[in-house]
Amino acid sequence: MKRLLGALLVLVAGQLGAADFDYRLSPVQVAKDVYTFIGKTEDFSTTNGGNIVNTAFIVAAQGVIVIDSGPSLRYGQQMRRAISAITAKPIALLINTHHHPDHFLGNQAFADVPIAALAETRNGIAADGNAFAENLYRMSGDWMKGTEVQLPGKTLSTGRLEVAGRSLRLVGLDGHTGADLVIVDESSGVVFAGDLVFNGRAPTTPHADVAHWLKALDELEALTREPGFTLLLPGHGAPTADAAPIRQTRAWLTWLSAAMRDAAKAGLDMNDVLARPLPPEFASLPVAASEYRRSVGHLFPAAEQEALGAKP
Repeated sequence: MKRLLGALLVLVAGQLGAADFDYRLSPVQVAKDVYTFIGKTEDFSTTNGGNIVNTAFIVAAQGVIVIDSGPSLRYGQQMRRAISAITAKPIALLINTHHHPDHFLGNQAFADVPIAALAETRNGIAADGNAFAENLYRMSGDWMKGTEVQLPGKTLSTGRLEVAGRSLRLVGLDGHTGADLVIVDESSGVVFAGDLVFNGRAPTTPHADVAHWLKALDELEALTREPGFTLLLPGHGAPTADAAPIRQTRAWLTWLSAAMRDAAKAGLDMNDVLARPLPPEFASLPVAASEYRRSVGHLFPAAEQEALGAKP
């Protein structure tokens, strides 16, 4: 009876969360003046409303620097309220790390402040933003109500950026998308890795260039060996004080790339590849099965073309 009651309470709580569209955002302090909202290691759904992403903010001397805005207008609005509960300082800048929808569709809630991204990220949001929003409407339902694409108005360059009395180092990489921005907060030693790094969740690959991504991971790991490094914040999953999530992401991508290449060389068709079991080291990784299926669709055709081109 107790088990049944407990299950019912969990079910009711989940239904209430969806009904009131409350993301229950609770900032976690990970370093002095640095906070993050940790998303679930799940797929988009009408239950989580797309809250599967890590967003963050830095309370600088003269204002707040926000890093990514989440998957919807509601998320962005609730994020702003959560920030205001920590500090009364104004928001000085919102930075989008890349052009995937869970990282920028909350921009609309920050339309009154400067929003910035790398040039290719701005172009990607302009080209794909509306289609991304429509797709999230299908997957997350009414959590997305009122959400429209808000383009970044400011173009970032790599190198040092002084904002609100805080010194940031902007490192431009690619591989997960065509432009992946890594942000190093010099004061705290926190490295904001965006979706180049997944921790305890299978990576997504809709715009991936795996070879470039692996190279980017090497550069990221070098950042974690620098004096002053304290914490790595991945785009998805828990933050860590070491490079373990980088190694986990690298292991998945290395295996995935080899699996696509070997299957293509063996003459397998896509259905054969989809039916292959995951190796034991990845089988229990959250959303591994679904991300593998999507990645086969994303990556296997190119592997087939490469294999065909290699044949005499």
